[in-house]
Amino acid sequence: MNNVKSFLKSGHLPTLLSSFFYFDISFMIWVMVGATSTFIVQDFGLSPAEKGFMVGIPILGGSLLRIPMGLLADRFGGKRMGMIGMMLTMLPLFWGWLYGNSLSEVQAFGFLLGIAGASFAVALPLASRWYPPEHQGLAMGIAGAGNSGTVLATLFAPRIAESFGWHGVFGFSLLPLFTAFIVFIIFAKDSPAAPKPQKLSQYLAIVKMKETWIFSFFYSLSFGGFVGLTSYLGIFFVDQYGISKVTAGDLVTITVFAGSFVRPIGGYIADRLGGMNLLIKLYGLAAFVLFVVGFLPSIYMMVPLFIFAMLIFGISNGALFQVIPTKFPREVGIFTGFVGAAGGLGGFFLPNILGTYKEITGSYGLGFWWISATYVGALIIIIWLQTSWKKTPGKDHTGKLTAI
Repeated sequence: MNNVKSFLKSGHLPTLLSSFFYFDISFMIWVMVGATSTFIVQDFGLSPAEKGFMVGIPILGGSLLRIPMGLLADRFGGKRMGMIGMMLTMLPLFWGWLYGNSLSEVQAFGFLLGIAGASFAVALPLASRWYPPEHQGLAMGIAGAGNSGTVLATLFAPRIAESFGWHGVFGFSLLPLFTAFIVFIIFAKDSPAAPKPQKLSQYLAIVKMKETWIFSFFYSLSFGGFVGLTSYLGIFFVDQYGISKVTAGDLVTITVFAGSFVRPIGGYIADRLGGMNLLIKLYGLAAFVLFVVGFLPSIYMMVPLFIFAMLIFGISNGALFQVIPTKFPREVGIFTGFVGAAGGLGGFFLPNILGTYKEITGSYGLGFWWISATYVGALIIIIWLQTSWKKTPGKDHTGKLTAI
């Protein structure tokens, strides 16, 4: 209780909550193609590989745009870049609503929806810079819980698409985006403690550090697993079990809900146990769960397995971003953008892996086993990295990074 009171007194709650709202609605929009994918593929008659590529395109767009968005937020302020990002996001929504009559158009405006996904590199630094190191995990977790916007997308998009067509979904999405825009203008505020802009060469110096690439790989699995499955599970449930599109959307909503709101829990636990200690346990569990998923059991077993997997992904995301602000306080924007870009790449590759294996083998099983084996590799790297940190000044002996 005392820790909660200390947290509430230490930062700027209006900025934290408005950053969450901005990220939440942006995330909803980012996965909208995936949420409406079962309706879109019906119009164009796509192969399994084409389906995976289509739902992965917005994730790829967000991945590529996160680094420049993070850099610009560091140089020109998170509030300004958040406002610009939301205004630009309105353009592909209008495109999807009024046009989008071919697959190439869907891919084009889907890529531009990546602007919404790049909000990650703006919202999290904007919120975190108001909080001291001991509260970074919780602050980043609350702001990052905006990935709960996926719940809104998977719950409402199929129903709106069934009543008004999938084009209408993108038109309706303009309403919550405009609301978030107004709230952000009124309540968000840049921290006076934000570091002064540095030279581009100083920001890009982080690519010389092994932790940059290792954290990027880790995040490509946890966040990539979350957003990739969110975008593809609707197609998977319809193809694998032959259920209706709306029912598939409801099942995706249930699984996504599990992983959407636990990110703050991951940050909170990591504040106490150390992010890397927590990741060892989580990635081991992820490898096991996805291995079992690869056997493609009945839908009654599959849904609980996906719920468990999404819980693991959500907590892992919070644990990873407990580490970043403490390790890179001056470059948190560009580092968040860099690692976040890797997360987006993971979300792009996952549906493509599943779709490609489905097309080649006629089954999703090998795709899930491939992803499970990747988690085993990540687990080995975590253990190695934690061991090397114990021999390096500037880190403690629990696997939790200390300020430098």
